[in-house]
Amino acid sequence: MTNAVLIVAGLLGAGLTGNGLFMLAAPEAWYFAVPGVTTTGPFNQHLLRDIGLIFVLIGAGFAFGAVKPGWRALLWSMGAIWLAGHALFHVWEVAAGICGPEALTRDFPAVTLPALMAVALSVWSFRHADHR
Repeated sequence: MTNAVLIVAGLLGAGLTGNGLFMLAAPEAWYFAVPGVTTTGPFNQHLLRDIGLIFVLIGAGFAFGAVKPGWRALLWSMGAIWLAGHALFHVWEVAAGICGPEALTRDFPAVTLPALMAVALSVWSFRHADHR
């Protein structure tokens, strides 16, 4: 079980880091490539690069935590908090009428699923941490 969890964390970290690097390197291409992004407002390269940096840092935290057990609970939890907040913000946009409910389905693979995975990994990391 432990190996599977660490592999999932490493894959999540790689995906988040890759997304962030794409946002940093080619924010306009990212803006037009990701479904639904253009409906959230005009292109803003500064904002996309700021968020890209967040994704790189969170992704690196999941990857680092996969190989450094002592840091795992902290790094994974910090990443999970941001990812969950981001997912909840997407839900709020639907509730407020900014987006239609179809946005939840469209955004699930890239927004909600990573947040759920991060929360699950964080819970696992706390249960398996050395609490001395």
